[in-house]
Amino acid sequence: MTTLYGINNCDTVKKVRRWLEDNGVDYNFHDYKKLGCDETLAKQFIKQFELDILINKRGTTWRRLPESTKSSLTAESAVTLMGENPSLIKRPILHSENHWLLGFDEAQWQAALTK
Repeated sequence: MTTLYGINNCDTVKKVRRWLEDNGVDYNFHDYKKLGCDETLAKQFIKQFELDILINKRGTTWRRLPESTKSSLTAESAVTLMGENPSLIKRPILHSENHWLLGFDEAQWQAALTK
């Protein structure tokens, strides 16, 4: 089964959801705002993606963090931060069978989801 992770009101996530539907891809949607990002999920993301790519350092959530938190970011501290502030996670993330994708690149998604 394919799972899309993100935040429902994110413009990119909206675009991706339309794209998945237009391409006939059945998926479950995991909305961080409603369902959160528990420790197991956060660790899975960290296993799949480099921390510098996974954490959204351009958003207001990151900018509001204390400088000491930002400068001492580790995989362990990121698990806690993602749980407390799921807006820190770059989106969208797609998991389909053995494919993990971060961000939307239509060609990459087409290749991963075409069987």
